[in-house]
Amino acid sequence: MNDNNRSASSDLFEVAKTLMPGGVSSPVRAIRPYPFYTASASGSYLTTVDGDSLLDCCMAYGPLLLGHAAPQVRLAIEAQLDYGWLYGTPSPLEPAFAKLITGDHPGMDMVRFVSSGSEATMAAIRLARGFTGKKDIVKIEGGFHGAHDAVLVKAGSGATTMGVPDSAGVLADLVKHTRQVPYNDPEALETVLSANADVAALIIEPVLGNIGPVLPDDNYLQAVREITRAHDVLLIFDEVITGYRLGIGGAQVMYGVKPDLTTLGKIIGGGLPIGAFGGRRDILSLTAPQGPVYQAGTFSGNPLSLSAGIATLRYLHDNQMLYQELEAKTRALEESLEGKHDGSFVRLGSMFKYFFRSTPPKNYREVKECNTEAFGRFWTRMLDAGIFLPPSQFETNFISTAHSDQDLSTLSQAYSQCR
Repeated sequence: MNDNNRSASSDLFEVAKTLMPGGVSSPVRAIRPYPFYTASASGSYLTTVDGDSLLDCCMAYGPLLLGHAAPQVRLAIEAQLDYGWLYGTPSPLEPAFAKLITGDHPGMDMVRFVSSGSEATMAAIRLARGFTGKKDIVKIEGGFHGAHDAVLVKAGSGATTMGVPDSAGVLADLVKHTRQVPYNDPEALETVLSANADVAALIIEPVLGNIGPVLPDDNYLQAVREITRAHDVLLIFDEVITGYRLGIGGAQVMYGVKPDLTTLGKIIGGGLPIGAFGGRRDILSLTAPQGPVYQAGTFSGNPLSLSAGIATLRYLHDNQMLYQELEAKTRALEESLEGKHDGSFVRLGSMFKYFFRSTPPKNYREVKECNTEAFGRFWTRMLDAGIFLPPSQFETNFISTAHSDQDLSTLSQAYSQCR
């Protein structure tokens, strides 16, 4: 991929900058000096407006477990179009999808559909506060739970300090109710909860996805469950990334930990916008209109998203061996790089990352020790080689069922040549 051949993308970006803040709809897309623009996508490849074909290991940051334009999802969307795509009323798709999701998660007796993962985590936190009557929450340093005020807290503010806003426009008076603890450090969590009886919930990505993957130590998640239960603090698993990515039931089934609340997104929409929060019946029953905790949305339960999601989940149920096959592919990629690099390769299922750090990081502070300048050079060389990776050392890479053995061979060669 040559910058000299990217005139169409460059021209589009020049126009976009005059009409959209930063020229993009989300900050991570603001690749310097300008992003490439995608014209189409199919399977494991993107095609840009400049005519380049890119092997995609970003996969829209996680939703596309079955690849771009998966035929079974496309058919479900097309079939729903004949019946309309927005009602403003309940549809039969909602209880059908709710039955699928609650059946896959031991900790989810009820579920509410929303339109994004951010909306799901915002609602889950509100619900936890409404149920417990407590004000504070605890999150993990480096954990990302969307772009709403309560969780936009400056990373690394410390286990015993009050939150500091990580964005202009976020009130300090609000995020002072958000505390942080390091990942893989149950002692720090115990310290914070022992010193503060006004904590409603801990929200945690069971596997840190937005800076990783960073994997939990043995028995870490079990310890988190025991500590939160002992202090009468609700445990929220944010599985927006890991839900259906690591298997049916996500990380909570993989690690055998039952949270009180769960948030989902990404894969459950089959590539269309969606979010969901669910959990114990006594907690979810407080959600309006059944209870006093308000939550609403015009596009909640959108029939197109539910149709795509149902098609995706049914395919996953009917083809559960695909998880083992995806695991085998990332393992083969790791093995192909053994002895050929000085960094660290971390993988879990179809999630993986090459960290420019000698050993795999165990928390956010260790992730921040990575050589980001080296990553930047590597990312550019990979793009020039026709590989699109998330443009940050702090984002997980993904493969899909559409990635062939040849794709993985191409990826392995590029890693070896571009580091």
